[in-house]
Amino acid sequence: MKQSSTPSQHESRPEENITDLLLERLRTSPSVPVFELSRGEGTYIPLSGADFLTQVKQVAKGLIASGVDSGDVVAILSRTRYEWSLVDWAVWWAGGVGVPIYETSSPSQIQWIASDSGARFAVVETARHREDMESVRGEVPTLERIGVLEEGIIEELTRRGESISDEELEQRRTSRRMEDLATIIYTSGTTGRPKGAELTHANFVDTTRSAVTLLGEAVLPPGSRLLMFLPMAHVFARLIMVVAVAWPVTTAFTPDTKNLLPDLAAFKPTFLLAVPRVFEKVYNGAEAKAIAGGRGKIFASAAQTAIDYSRALSEGKVPLGLKLKHAAFDKLVYGKLREAMGGKVSSAISGGAPLGARLAHFFRGIGVTVLEGYGLTETTAPVSVNLPWDVRPGTVGPPLPGSTIAIDENGEILVKGVMVFRGYHNNPEATAESLQNGWFRTGDLGSLDEHGNLSITGRSKEVIVTAGGKNISPAQLEDQLRSHPLVSQCIVIGDQKPFVSAILTLDEEMLGTWLSNNDLPSMSVAEAARDERIRAELQTAVDAANTSVSRAESIRVFEVIDTDFTEENGYLTPSMKLKRNVVVKDLAEVIDKIYSGPKPKA
Repeated sequence: MKQSSTPSQHESRPEENITDLLLERLRTSPSVPVFELSRGEGTYIPLSGADFLTQVKQVAKGLIASGVDSGDVVAILSRTRYEWSLVDWAVWWAGGVGVPIYETSSPSQIQWIASDSGARFAVVETARHREDMESVRGEVPTLERIGVLEEGIIEELTRRGESISDEELEQRRTSRRMEDLATIIYTSGTTGRPKGAELTHANFVDTTRSAVTLLGEAVLPPGSRLLMFLPMAHVFARLIMVVAVAWPVTTAFTPDTKNLLPDLAAFKPTFLLAVPRVFEKVYNGAEAKAIAGGRGKIFASAAQTAIDYSRALSEGKVPLGLKLKHAAFDKLVYGKLREAMGGKVSSAISGGAPLGARLAHFFRGIGVTVLEGYGLTETTAPVSVNLPWDVRPGTVGPPLPGSTIAIDENGEILVKGVMVFRGYHNNPEATAESLQNGWFRTGDLGSLDEHGNLSITGRSKEVIVTAGGKNISPAQLEDQLRSHPLVSQCIVIGDQKPFVSAILTLDEEMLGTWLSNNDLPSMSVAEAARDERIRAELQTAVDAANTSVSRAESIRVFEVIDTDFTEENGYLTPSMKLKRNVVVKDLAEVIDKIYSGPKPKA
């Protein structure tokens, strides 16, 4: 097997746990606020590390007084907000195990996670969340108490904990060691019931220390500012929040992404954590705005210049003419784009899906280096990440310190190291299938280049085998199609079929602007899905995506439907992954129509 390793650059003690990261930060960087709390109208109030620790201890004492024992599970169900982190750290301080549940979860999803994890307590955000949890309480026999953030549970826990001594709290905090369970995070459930990945304190401590040792000074220099808007129930956001508390970073929260742009302008982050769709929206929105203002050609030239500039940086030499052109566009275009992200963002990490080399080069060229990373729930988020001093767009970089990546004979990515989970909760069969001979079998397909950088090519469980025996990974085509401003979601079809096809959905948010910019009348999504002019534009997008694959792998026919794939209708997971089996089953008539129609030309 071809392998790539990065040696560990730190050493942890077996008696440590996640709480030691906060104590270490208070000793080394006491003056940098851990959080800034929104007070509305664009104002933020700093919260020092000492004050945060005081609040954590108060809530932890309240949990202990409420009956939380060392090793007990506390479920957390809320939007991304300060109190999420406060409760998370308080659970760890009390020796508990925090289990996140997406705030968009249905009662049946809540029931499965709460019952499978054995949750004794739950902290939820709203009365609606409490009602959802109460509705399945009879099927969660371990559940004893439900506290609601918006009904004052933090204040109640603080009062309740007054009887708990500092000595008892410290005894509870130190009852957990590196080898002990810190959290159970449930997978997306794209192919079935979500599995609970058991992540230890060592997973978080060592992954955090690996990340900050390697990237801290370059990506998050002391005093960096992070605006968190991804769901805290996702392992990616959860790990970064531990990193941000452990390292001298100040974090603020955006519970509702509808407020993202004004929050960016008010908080002025220096660092962003996002998924590719966010960066696609920034690019597509800027392009659409430029076209609407009659500056479409200028934007196109500026975009190409940014891409050329980044590519030249990668090659080690930027021609003088390109430097001058880039400097001119920096004043005309790039500065305004950076201003839309708050004006001070210099770096970002993108994960969850491939960003694409073109978009990575574009953002680097405008002065925002987006580092692509790769990881899974089972790897405490990161396995690898691009290095800011050696950015290689199109790859997800080398393995993090303390880990090894291998590619087996079938092209599957295998991982071993500090970030790999200890197994699936209550599921020894799945654990035995995924953890073999010290390696975690990711189920993803990839390759390693001569420098040890990883590239992702698809998922082994999603590989399409056509009737002609051709193996096709749909992710590459789907990722490219989703980057078009008209496309919201897509699914590539072709398993046991004579040719490859696709079903596309339209981006309702971008549709109106695109129609106006192309001198077309306003129309609904349903009308646009049937409009030949829209289909012609989508055909150009399909043609462009097809250039990246062989003729046998290319999309020959596509259909446009007037409903989107969303979490609400069950086609996407909370982390925005496509539930292929559900989509294929529900859209069987559309698929039959594609393959019963005229056969495309060879």
